[in-house]
Amino acid sequence: MNPKHILITGAAGAIGGKLAAQFRRHHPDASLTLVDLNHDALQKVADQHQASGEACDLTEIDALPQWWQALVDRRGPVDVLVNCAGIMDIMTVAGTGWERGKRLMDINFTAPMRLMDLALPHMIQQQHGCVINVSSMAGRVPIRGCSYYGGAKAGIGLASEIARLDLRKDNVNVITVYPGPIASGLESHARSQVKQGPVSRYIPTGRPDVLAERIYRTYRKKGARVIYPDIYSLAKQVANLNLTNKAMDFFSPQPNQ
Repeated sequence: MNPKHILITGAAGAIGGKLAAQFRRHHPDASLTLVDLNHDALQKVADQHQASGEACDLTEIDALPQWWQALVDRRGPVDVLVNCAGIMDIMTVAGTGWERGKRLMDINFTAPMRLMDLALPHMIQQQHGCVINVSSMAGRVPIRGCSYYGGAKAGIGLASEIARLDLRKDNVNVITVYPGPIASGLESHARSQVKQGPVSRYIPTGRPDVLAERIYRTYRKKGARVIYPDIYSLAKQVANLNLTNKAMDFFSPQPNQ
């Protein structure tokens, strides 16, 4: 069954924008709603893909149900939800501070969970739908400076995997995505916060268009998860190996953070 209404958060970012292109290319008749806080950048992407742009601050968790209902009233129930919005800071747990840490947790964990909660009743009722949650390899392998970010991504990753098991009987698929570093604004911001060295220069970095294509392919096949770049598929199994720890340790905060 082809989707009628696809919603992608973080759509003004590199990965979200490429996902918008994939879904529009394959589903030209579907309603496509793109969500981001950056109104100007969002509108450019929305115009490019004949989509509706919805500026929204996902940290306003208590306001999400009213916003969601208004959206559904205008554009119809969502049958594909892509939780792609994310922010990342590479700072020690003490240097992050509670306000910054809470924002990291709200955007990377609480908002995706709330949106999934809002989308699922219709999907379950219709016995059809898909949720795609973008986690991170930082949620699978301990990385210095990522207590809040890694904790939030670990949370959404595990919650997503469990939701897949819970919803199988309802014919609702849940896909969990575990990217390593991907060329994007988020990745550039992260690199600006870490000490530069050989590992940080040469750590494998993926392309957002390739990741988006793999996510869409997994969606079509009703698969369970995506790990990209491919080398990171080994990270969980060999996390205790020194080489892997060094590779993932490129996210080392600057001494003053």
